[in-house]
Amino acid sequence: MAAPLAFKQFVQAQTEFKPPLIANENAFLGDVATSTDATAPISAGFYRLEKGTPLVYEYTYDEMKIIVDGEYEISDETGQKVRATKGDVFYFPKGSKITFTTPSFGLGFFVGQRANGAA
Repeated sequence: MAAPLAFKQFVQAQTEFKPPLIANENAFLGDVATSTDATAPISAGFYRLEKGTPLVYEYTYDEMKIIVDGEYEISDETGQKVRATKGDVFYFPKGSKITFTTPSFGLGFFVGQRANGAA
């Protein structure tokens, strides 16, 4: 019989976790947790964008994101463009090219079908 598995808690991650700079002068992203399934890993964490250079990102994996604070302007190559605010949920399919910008700042929590640090 397999040993029981314990869950993990990341106390106050939304307010305490500071994602590292990943692009430009204003785009920050960091994984908080990654599953242990080597064949189909899932990573989750936070993406923060501050006013400044837009981030253009091409997804090499499927991702879901919920906006937890601030606001984004999100557009894609199809011409779709939305103003995203707290509580909005997005699905970004593998292969999509998304542009993120913000008039002030935005904070999103994401879950992506990828290995830790592979964003």
